[in-house]
Amino acid sequence: MAIPIIRTEQLTKSYGPFTALNGIDIDVYSGEIHALLGDNGAGKSTLIKLLSGVHSPTSGKIFVSGVETEFRSPVDASKAGVGTVFQDLALNPLMSVTRNFFMGRERHRGPGPFGILDFAGMDEITHAEMRKIGINISDPRQAVGTMSGGQRQTLAIARAIYFGARVLILDEPTSALGQKQQMEVLRTMMSVRSRGDIAIIFITHNETHSKLVADRYTFLALGEVIGRGTREELKGEDIRHLMAGGVEIGDLSRELAQF
Repeated sequence: MAIPIIRTEQLTKSYGPFTALNGIDIDVYSGEIHALLGDNGAGKSTLIKLLSGVHSPTSGKIFVSGVETEFRSPVDASKAGVGTVFQDLALNPLMSVTRNFFMGRERHRGPGPFGILDFAGMDEITHAEMRKIGINISDPRQAVGTMSGGQRQTLAIARAIYFGARVLILDEPTSALGQKQQMEVLRTMMSVRSRGDIAIIFITHNETHSKLVADRYTFLALGEVIGRGTREELKGEDIRHLMAGGVEIGDLSRELAQF
């Protein structure tokens, strides 16, 4: 089998006496959408902060393409090809699509400090990169604030890919969107998946969305892996059971019936 682009072994994170993650093993492969599911407090946010270099693990190992790697900062993770799109997207709604795309990495024409911003070149790249994953914006100089939520997600995803992401971590990308915009984001994810050279870690608590796009699943509860499998291995009732933290729905129904 192919070597995972991201692999963790016994990854643990503690904050004083509290253990947020306890011995997490996960394999993420290029060309796949890996859904990371669990209720609030399951440990999803902690795990992506370790994989994106925001926090360091207390113990355990992270491997990138089979090589043990230590992320001391988000810059280290980015250099290793891990791009994270957080819920806030880190976009400025008053700036243009292009300026947001190249924020902090602007292209210049001319020598050294005397160069001027190459707006025409940046506009062309922004337009082309967003078209590659399914969004054809009419004017790359329009303010980001005029875009739909789904288009903003696509902008953040296209930016991460252009600047070298081989692993995309998407943090609840559909949670604050309407139904039409949710479908835009899911289509974007499938478009990226079809490239075959990028892995997507899809953090969600939406069972329906995960079943529409995911190739592989990992379920967390209280900081531990309680289940995993591929689309072929897991049935709808298995996913529902694991989404409930491994609690039988029948048991919950009987408990609720007592009130």
